[in-house]
Amino acid sequence: MNVAQDIIGIAHIIQLAVAPVFLLAGIGAILNVMTQRLARVVDRARALEAGYETMLADQKQRTHLELRTLDKRMQVVQGAISLCTISALFVCLVVMVLFIADLMNKDFAQPVAVLFILAMSTLTIGLILLLVEISLATKAIRIRRDILRPPSA
Repeated sequence: MNVAQDIIGIAHIIQLAVAPVFLLAGIGAILNVMTQRLARVVDRARALEAGYETMLADQKQRTHLELRTLDKRMQVVQGAISLCTISALFVCLVVMVLFIADLMNKDFAQPVAVLFILAMSTLTIGLILLLVEISLATKAIRIRRDILRPPSA
């Protein structure tokens, strides 16, 4: 075997793997945003649950509705986190298959393409779920119109 050719081959595979690695970094940043959103929802739910028993009936009703919304948001963002994590796993598999194919001198173009399509599909659905969660959050918060009007002089 020619050592120089082996090094060139590995360098080529590393070049092919660079784009998926950048994709992994992007998915990691998205996951960070999602986990922060989940943490905020969980903190709000815990705060509401803590004082639930001592609330008056009308406060309990409003709190109950907010807790239901928070529960739905937690489910949606958890789904988004799961799908984006699965996407990251598919990207890792793409990189692994690229190296394995090179080491075995095999053409793994089809499995790489399928894994990449799966990665993009799960990432896309995860991002759609993030949009759904953001929509749920903004629908739950409505500022009264009378507060938004400028104060009278």
